[in-house]
Amino acid sequence: MKRVFFTLGLIFASLICMQAQEQKVVHPNESSAANESVVQKVNAKSAPLQRNAADKQLNDTTDLPDAYIDSIIRALPEVMVTGQRPLVKATQGKLVYDLPRLIDNMPVDNAYDAIKELPGVAESDEQLMLAGQNVTVILDGKVSTLTTEQLNALLKSIPAGRIEKAEVMYSAPARYQVRGALINILLKKEESENPSLQGELFGDYRQKYYEATKTRTSLLYSSSKFSADFLYSYNYGRNIFLTDKKALHTLSDGTVYPMNNQEDSHSRGNKHDLRLGVDYDFSKDHQLSLVYNANFLNGHNIGWVEGSQISDTRTRSTSSLHNLRLDYRLPFGMKAGAEMTYYESPSTQLLHSTLNDEQLDFLSKDAQRINRWKFFLSEEQTLGKGWGLNYGGIYTTSIDDSHQYYYDTETGALLPDQDNMTSRRREQTWNFYTGINKSFGSKFSFDASFAIEQFHTVVWNDWNFFPTLNLNYTPSAGNVWQLSFTSDKTYPEYWATQDAISYMGGGYSEVQGNPYLRPSINYQTQLMYVLKSKYMFSLWCGYEKDDFKQSLYQSPARLVEIYKFFNSNFDQQAGLQVVIPFIVKNVLNSRVTLVGVYDRQKNDLFWDIPYDRHVYYGMAYMSNTLTVSNKPDIKFTLTGMIRSKAIQGIYDLTSSGNLDAGLRYSFAKGKAIVMLRCNDIFETAQISPRIRYATQNVTNNYTSFREFGISFTYKFGGYKEKEREAVDTTRFK
Repeated sequence: MKRVFFTLGLIFASLICMQAQEQKVVHPNESSAANESVVQKVNAKSAPLQRNAADKQLNDTTDLPDAYIDSIIRALPEVMVTGQRPLVKATQGKLVYDLPRLIDNMPVDNAYDAIKELPGVAESDEQLMLAGQNVTVILDGKVSTLTTEQLNALLKSIPAGRIEKAEVMYSAPARYQVRGALINILLKKEESENPSLQGELFGDYRQKYYEATKTRTSLLYSSSKFSADFLYSYNYGRNIFLTDKKALHTLSDGTVYPMNNQEDSHSRGNKHDLRLGVDYDFSKDHQLSLVYNANFLNGHNIGWVEGSQISDTRTRSTSSLHNLRLDYRLPFGMKAGAEMTYYESPSTQLLHSTLNDEQLDFLSKDAQRINRWKFFLSEEQTLGKGWGLNYGGIYTTSIDDSHQYYYDTETGALLPDQDNMTSRRREQTWNFYTGINKSFGSKFSFDASFAIEQFHTVVWNDWNFFPTLNLNYTPSAGNVWQLSFTSDKTYPEYWATQDAISYMGGGYSEVQGNPYLRPSINYQTQLMYVLKSKYMFSLWCGYEKDDFKQSLYQSPARLVEIYKFFNSNFDQQAGLQVVIPFIVKNVLNSRVTLVGVYDRQKNDLFWDIPYDRHVYYGMAYMSNTLTVSNKPDIKFTLTGMIRSKAIQGIYDLTSSGNLDAGLRYSFAKGKAIVMLRCNDIFETAQISPRIRYATQNVTNNYTSFREFGISFTYKFGGYKEKEREAVDTTRFK
């Protein structure tokens, strides 16, 4: 019944939009479903991801310890969602958007939510996507070594008011030191001779099953040559995760064991984020920049399993990150820089479990310690007649010191028969690139580059080549054709490559590492047409070699299900997207996005059951912004999404959808903003993945919860915040 009302609501809103006459182009709000509850990630290495990619209500949950999450949700099939009215300019392989105008009067309070308003941007399990592919976000053209999770946490802590504009590249030129899709957020600079101090205060409260809070303070000092910005945010929250597992486990002797388990997991945690950045301009285009990022996290989790298995689990995890980056820019086009990242994440787990006649009783202690360094040197030259040349080199090295030990719960003695592990792994990457670009008047431009890279570990010593190409053609104002080709490389998490075994779900589930897991290589081509600066039509196809996924496998040798990453033969996709915006006078702004995707996944080395599967799936997305009143300034937003059934490896992903609403009230001449939200109104966002393949028979039913939230923002000192770039920590546990 919930789905019926949900679908009728979407259809009714769409009909209203389709009856409207277009009068002018105003970008509608896409209400943020990013509910920043704080509790998520207790033990990334021992917790295969169990959260729905469409459940956008736990945006900060991956940053804080929490219930175990199943990787099925981290890698949902890729979809695209676009904005309605971009003010766009095409130049040398990139589309430049006036992002402040796009989010004007929208219920958007941070940079992460602002980016989601860009055309072509979608969110999948707190992973930003652009045109069906993963996208890297950088700030002021500076690439860092922060992981996706850490970068997203930083973006969510930064007020949207600091953004000046956004550069979108479906195929990033090599000079950006990033491959694949790229969004470069350019920040406002204060160029006043008189020193000024500006800032912003922010508070947020969310109530789902439990409560979550967030506070943020941001300051910016600027003068003619020197500027400094400071940001501190604190998150606290509790969370609950319920799983109803139904399975038929077949052993090699033909015995079938029915598994009916109910898992109840409760967690709480807090997180501190700190950033300090300084810039000093010696003269024009001659700048020295220093940025320090840090975050500290700790959390507790208590879980119970009842049914075919009886278990009690208690987990405690902490983590700390320190990132320091130095950039030096010279007037003749040379840039040099160095970046250091130190990450440490110790955790403990106490497990008591009984399944048939087998028992698990142990205390495990583990830790991951990452030291990573990056050095780069680049040069950009103008050759005349519109030609440009760029070249450079990047060296990255990291050392992963990790361990995992199991102890007797009564004596505290080390258990020698368990899967104890100590590891020290080093990675090195050399990258050299060159590129050219040219503008032919105001209508045509291109940007091409080529990079060669060596990736070296104790297991692999690979050489790869990465070409990129962007062609832009603007036949008339507001109409843009863009053809792009990109190649990219994705690295697995550090812990996924360790020869370690961890336990989740009360012990019935094991998480096994794969030391032979290799990075995946992706190639993608896209043709896009922007009509009248608002209608968008996109065609794309992609091929990913050695794509790695973590999938569930019921072992025929013993009563245990195993989660493990494997490289597949390939993952092949093709898709079409159409975006149509609507407007009713100055009252209602809406957009409808329709997406169709063909997805084929093949893996000949997946245990003893190789697969070659394909699916056609679609998604419909709708966003509406209603101006309730201009004086006072009140806006109401309603957004919804429906996605049909899809696949991931041998998983069958059920259809899903969500409907979110928001109310924004601005007063005190725009300095103060109050926002009310209700996300997943019908509690339909959660996916319940299932497996019916060969002898594998598993269904995991996850519970969705409606969420209410209220936030308050106050700006002082004519505040225009300056944003800083995040550290790459996607591969940390």
